[in-house]
Amino acid sequence: MKVVIAGAGEVGTHLARMLSNENHDIVLLDDSPEKLSKISGDVDLLTITGSAHSFQDLKQTGLAKADLFIAVTPFEERNVLACAMASYLGVGRTIARINNSEYLKPNYRAKLNNMGIHELIYPESLAAKEIVASVKQTGTRQLIEFSQGKLMLLGIKVRENAPILNKSFEELAKENEHLLVVAINRDNQTIIPKGSDFIMDGDIVFFVSTRNEQPRVFELTAKKTFEVKNVMFLGGSRIAQKAIEKMGDQYRIKVIEEDIEKCQQVAEKYSNALVINGDCRNLKLLKDEGLEKMDAVVATTGNSETNILGCHLAKTVGVRRTVAEVENLAFMGLAENMNIGSIVNKKLIAASYIYRFTLNAAISKVKCLTASDAEVFEFIAKADAKITQKPIKDLDFPDEAKIGGIIRGDDGYIAHGDTQIQEGDKVVVFTLPSGIRKLEKFFK
Repeated sequence: MKVVIAGAGEVGTHLARMLSNENHDIVLLDDSPEKLSKISGDVDLLTITGSAHSFQDLKQTGLAKADLFIAVTPFEERNVLACAMASYLGVGRTIARINNSEYLKPNYRAKLNNMGIHELIYPESLAAKEIVASVKQTGTRQLIEFSQGKLMLLGIKVRENAPILNKSFEELAKENEHLLVVAINRDNQTIIPKGSDFIMDGDIVFFVSTRNEQPRVFELTAKKTFEVKNVMFLGGSRIAQKAIEKMGDQYRIKVIEEDIEKCQQVAEKYSNALVINGDCRNLKLLKDEGLEKMDAVVATTGNSETNILGCHLAKTVGVRRTVAEVENLAFMGLAENMNIGSIVNKKLIAASYIYRFTLNAAISKVKCLTASDAEVFEFIAKADAKITQKPIKDLDFPDEAKIGGIIRGDDGYIAHGDTQIQEGDKVVVFTLPSGIRKLEKFFK
């Protein structure tokens, strides 16, 4: 597939790296030669210096023969215009990054579709959804729902007091047929487990289960959930603002923000938030504002190091739930090793959302797992697809991937060796990057 990406910022370059690993033909367009030079040396792609809203520059990318055009510059009006221009020039499909939720309303979305903008992505809104889910679900590092919760993926850090420790997966499967371990992150390495493997202290374990069996997962991992009422945000960024908007009036929210104009903006927009002007790195200020009484702390400043340290500090004074926005990918492992709670990265979230449009299979959902280097997909089984031909145990499924469960009609089921997938089933699959292309032949 030929993919043209406009915008060599964090989202664009991460996506370019991700897609180039899958042997796509990638062209990266940006008006900054410096940004392009940073990526061209270590990624197999073509870079073109030019403007995303110039017909001439867009033509240079070979858009007429491209399958997908992705506009992820920092300016939403430029992205929308670029996608409309790219459609006119003959590209197969367009995706525009936006910063305005109004565009997502059905009537406006239909109008944009008529203009040639086929898909919209709002990374800050996607990241805010992850934050809200993390605040609500206190027993997990990451929670992903499939088909409105018919199946769930729970990422949980297992401690030394967990009953599940040192039991083989064969034993666990016999005792717990309604849940399945699909992966383990151990020492920053992701493992697809086999029957003889077992869980160790400190592992982050990914379970697939139904909502009814969720308490059993918490029982096996010795996790005690609690209600969150008091939430402190360190930083009033756009992600923080979208999260506050989505959280509604059921929480008591306090925001610490150093920029006075941003403080005024947040205070005017959200009556459910108390805004304090100050440096969120000031420990005395945080304690004066009741840090130790908070149920949850969410760090969403523009600086990954500040967010990591803010959550670490909150943990040391007894805050039970912490969420850090960590945009510097090099710090992801460090953040996990510091045990700061849940991690959110909008680049990974945005890239996962876009990635499904590059696969030759019907996909209803794809998510990157922030505590691992893997992805989880929700495929839709097509008529006569290879995945429907035999029971799972006879499919010769890739070693790098594991089927967690299926959703058939209104019910979710854990996958076992004898499970026979049918046309129309939604199939939840966990996979390492090396297994993604191998999965296509089973679902296309």
